[in-house]
Order: sequence, then C-alpha cells, then structure tokens
Amino acid sequence: MVELIVGKKGKGKTKVLLDKVNSEIKTANGSIVYLDKSTKHMYELNNKIRLINVTEYPLKNSDEFVGFICGLISQDHDLEQVYLDGFLTIAKLEGKDVTNTLEQLKDIGSKYGITFVISMSLDKEEIPETFQAQIITAL
Repeated sequence: MVELIVGKKGKGKTKVLLDKVNSEIKTANGSIVYLDKSTKHMYELNNKIRLINVTEYPLKNSDEFVGFICGLISQDHDLEQVYLDGFLTIAKLEGKDVTNTLEQLKDIGSKYGITFVISMSLDKEEIPETFQAQIITAL
C-alpha cells in the first residue's frame, strides 16, 4: 500500500510524517524504517524506528532507489512500514514523473505486505490521477 502526504516545501509535511510514524510504532507488530535525506530528525523518532540517511548511498536514479528498497525488504522479513521523507530527493525524482516509481512501490507493498508512507513536495493537483485516492494529507 502507498499513502501520500503532499504539499509544497515548508508546509509541515515532515511534522505530519513524524507524528504518524511515532504513533504507529506503538501498535506495530513488525519493524518500521524511516528513510530521509539526513539524520536531522534522529532525536524526534522513537528509538524503535530505524532511520536511514539515503544520501549516504550512491543512488543515481529512481530505478536504483527501488533496488535499494528491495534490498531493505530482503534483509528484514518483519518489515511492516516504510516512511519516506523528501521522496522526490531521495528517490532521484525531482522534476520527473513519479508515476512509475509509485506503481513499483505499490506493487512491492502488495507483494510483501508493506505500507509505504510518502512525503512529497508537490501540490495535490500535481499528483498523478491514479494516486489521488492514496493522498492521506494535503497541506
């Protein structure tokens, strides 16, 4: 499953994402991973949540990013939720069409029972039509 938190830069998407992940860890049966472009939010996350700074890895495009996600899943069979902050940056999709990558994440989520909660610096109107129903928060 894919859930989207959308809005222009500086609207408060990260705070919504952090609040959601910290409340979800209380009832999670499996593990939760938080992907970000830095470790800035390390102390705002519950210590049971694994924070990964994606920029530490040499990803060149969105296909390599999807491969990175698959690597995470292969190493953690209890993975239940993945939170992605700054999705356009960490997935190398700034200024590009997000549809294919979101479709891949949706398919991966369905196959392995993982929910992807994605923060994206786009207005609701800029989200592809096929993913409008997945928007849980628009700021």
